Amino acid sequence: MGSGAVESFVTRQLDLLELERDAEVEERRSWQENISLKELQSRGVCLLKLQVSSQRTGLYGRLLVTFEPRRCASSAVLPSNSFTSGDIVGLYDAANEGSQLATGILTRITQKSVSVAFDESHDFQLSLDRENSYRLLKLANDVTYKRLKKALITLKKYHSGPASLLIEVLFSESAPSPASEIRVFAHPYSCVLTLNTPTCTRSACLSVPVLCCAPSNIAVDNLVERLAQCKQRILRLGHPARLLESIQQHSLDAVLARSDNAQIVADIRKDIDQVFVKNKKTQDKREKSNFRNEIKLLRKELKEREEAAMLESLTSADVVLATNTGASSDGPLKLLPDSYFDVMVIDECAQALEASCWIPLLKARKCILAGDHKQLPPTTVSHKAAQAGLALSLMERLDREYGARVVRTLTVQYRMHQAIMQWASEALYRGQLTAHPSVAGHLLRDLPGVAATEETGIPLLLVDTAGCGLFELEEEDDQSKGNPGEVRLVTLHIQALVDAGVQARDIAVITPYNLQVDLLRQSLAHRHPELEIKSVDGFQGREKEAVILSFVRSNRKGEVGFLAEDRRINVAVTRARRHVAVVCDSRTVNNHTFLKTLVDYFTQHGEVRTAFEYLDDIVPENYSHESSQGPGHSGAKPQGSAASAGKAPGSRQQEGARGARTAAKLDGKKPGGKPLGQPSLNGGSPEGAGSRDSADHFRAVIAEFVASEKTQLEFPASLNSHDRMRVHQIAEEHGLRHDSAGEGKQRFITVSKRVPPAPPPPPGAGSKAPLGPAQMEPPVQKQSGREQLDLKALHLERLQRERSRQERQAKEGQQATSSGLRKLPEKKKKKDAKGHAAVDLPTEEDFDALVSAAIKADNTCGLAKCTASVVTLGQLCLHCGRRYCLSHHLPEIHGCGERARAHARQRISREGVLYAGGGTKAGALDPAKRAQLQRRLDKKLDELTSQRKSKRQEREK
Repeated sequence: MGSGAVESFVTRQLDLLELERDAEVEERRSWQENISLKELQSRGVCLLKLQVSSQRTGLYGRLLVTFEPRRCASSAVLPSNSFTSGDIVGLYDAANEGSQLATGILTRITQKSVSVAFDESHDFQLSLDRENSYRLLKLANDVTYKRLKKALITLKKYHSGPASLLIEVLFSESAPSPASEIRVFAHPYSCVLTLNTPTCTRSACLSVPVLCCAPSNIAVDNLVERLAQCKQRILRLGHPARLLESIQQHSLDAVLARSDNAQIVADIRKDIDQVFVKNKKTQDKREKSNFRNEIKLLRKELKEREEAAMLESLTSADVVLATNTGASSDGPLKLLPDSYFDVMVIDECAQALEASCWIPLLKARKCILAGDHKQLPPTTVSHKAAQAGLALSLMERLDREYGARVVRTLTVQYRMHQAIMQWASEALYRGQLTAHPSVAGHLLRDLPGVAATEETGIPLLLVDTAGCGLFELEEEDDQSKGNPGEVRLVTLHIQALVDAGVQARDIAVITPYNLQVDLLRQSLAHRHPELEIKSVDGFQGREKEAVILSFVRSNRKGEVGFLAEDRRINVAVTRARRHVAVVCDSRTVNNHTFLKTLVDYFTQHGEVRTAFEYLDDIVPENYSHESSQGPGHSGAKPQGSAASAGKAPGSRQQEGARGARTAAKLDGKKPGGKPLGQPSLNGGSPEGAGSRDSADHFRAVIAEFVASEKTQLEFPASLNSHDRMRVHQIAEEHGLRHDSAGEGKQRFITVSKRVPPAPPPPPGAGSKAPLGPAQMEPPVQKQSGREQLDLKALHLERLQRERSRQERQAKEGQQATSSGLRKLPEKKKKKDAKGHAAVDLPTEEDFDALVSAAIKADNTCGLAKCTASVVTLGQLCLHCGRRYCLSHHLPEIHGCGERARAHARQRISREGVLYAGGGTKAGALDPAKRAQLQRRLDKKLDELTSQRKSKRQEREK
């Protein structure tokens, strides 16, 4: 490519940087002019309602102020945000919209506080009132932009110097030297080597001065911590406010403070202050001139002393570390000759803008670029600039141009259980990764103090919400997404881990959306203060023993948003060491190919559970035939859940393909010829648990159970996780109770019929008469898509109940007679027999008589003890299909209270309407109110239940 290639590259990069800078300035301007403070906070760039919690002098004379949320604020924790250590922030008084009090550097941020360092001078004194309210706003960094621009111009004019050969290699004018002799640590996944001396080895590299850089302060500090353990002489450049407290001792300011020149420098500063005081007191012009000359000489001496101390510190270090932009020539490195460093290392290079890499690259003859271009790319503001090439890192560009000639993939990783690693290896790294034996099989239960439970004994867990109606919240501005249902699931799983002995500080919750971060913190922060809850971007380069991922997206359109960014998902999953749990709606995320590989992998190699196993109040999502056709009703095949393998949960398409199983059912046997009540299930068909055969099989078994007199049906532990999910869904559709018990391979499901509170029996009928099976579920039949009352079945059910009662009374009478007891008078027995089906019942199944009796029965209140007519005044219950008088029409009175609650939850989840008849969907709700919708709904339903019970008690009185 030659020098023309360099000039073309520089020209294009300068244009892209202008686009990026313009976009950043415009964004900041729009923040100030067009966007409310509340919206800025929701975007993660502003923190509101802060108060001063502490104020001290630290960090080598700088003022350090810590802010916390005001005590009157609704939450004790900071909202989700994009602030990081080293950001430049503006401090504002909340009482004055446009007044900026000061500019500082953010030094530390936690879930409950944020610390900012302010530089104090003789002309600036920051006075903050602990009772006032303040806000912080992230500001644009002009210094970084100027340094990037200067580095590119220097590259364009570079003709001779230590980096000449390196420039030729990086722009393909010269071939890279062989690097087969280079030995490197296997912590990152891949590494680009462009070392131009074939005999250079790792030990040789460390025998000469090394300049080590990274794009972010936290990445540099991580390197400092590791090198400090190796007893290397290290020096960290940069503003002390941007450094972790744990490595402050290695900063240039700290080293200078410990040097021999420290006292001399302090004395010179003291002398300058004294001369300033004298100059202010005198009025004599000659004396003032002498004082100014003396100050000038003192400042010159101070500069020489400081530079001498800096140079001594720099040359005595084996490794000098700084951010890419911190290695600029306008900083301490200007004191060193151009050819001082022999080797230059850039860690996390795949996350750095290439322009930033050229700041340190021009200072060395050889470079090592370490990182993983399969993880997060460089951060940009301008989408146009990113698409035009600004987001293409130097590492990724060299990988495309040279490939295996310079790239060395480090195949051994030292973090993850092999089951966690294997997905990333197969999906992104061509199956080349292996886990070191020290981590290959480690689990949570191997940690000290952690009990061996089902949760601590598995490396992979998928909690699938498909078909459960746990939809994402709909936000008008589409800035962020939230999912309260997933918050509940994450909360329950974390509690299970903590109960088993896992420390909260060893767990991280990662989610792509800031709104979900806020919802999770509201639910978890007060219970587990040490628990980290962050976005994917905020957790890059970190790791935890256990990671729970909340994917949030769950919608009928199958939209996954920026979950579609493969590298973001890779980062999220690979943060875990021993355990990773994914909470998602597989029906939604399976619309994206890469996400489907993740769901399929967890399905095959991990434990899969349905949300039904965690939450009791889930109402299954009702998919119509049209909605099951996939997003947009385009006729595409429906996307399935982890349990359904291509079929929407609850889909009615399965009903038409029963074939021989229907004939077997008519013979009173379940498919396979085995009698009902003994389901011998082998875990599903070979095609998978969600196949049509296994689904129909379970439907047939459960349908026969509903029609039988049995009250409980147990499915064996041989079912796999997919079949368990299908059983839960089908049981819920039939209104049955379904409980999962046992651990691991011993987990089994028990299905039982929901028995409503029994109405008081007719006088004399006995207080302990058991309910017949027909009393448990009202007989309904499907006609034209609507549930209608089956009159014949209703009458037969009442007939059967009456005959059972008469047989029981006859039996009790015989027992009383044989015991010598006096027989009840005939008149009393007739009185006891009052009720709907007490008289004029046809003794044979004459159809006309049955219909007449059914119509007559249907004209009276559906409550057994009530004889009121409902011909004129009556109300049909939508849940059981029976008609009741006005005294008994409320669901809580006649036994449908549980179904009414479930129906209300389903409607709220599907439509977002809080009250019946509430009009259009509540799409215009404020995001904060929308986030609290689930809690308000629960509270309102409890209030309605209490009101109905009160009315019932008043009527009974």
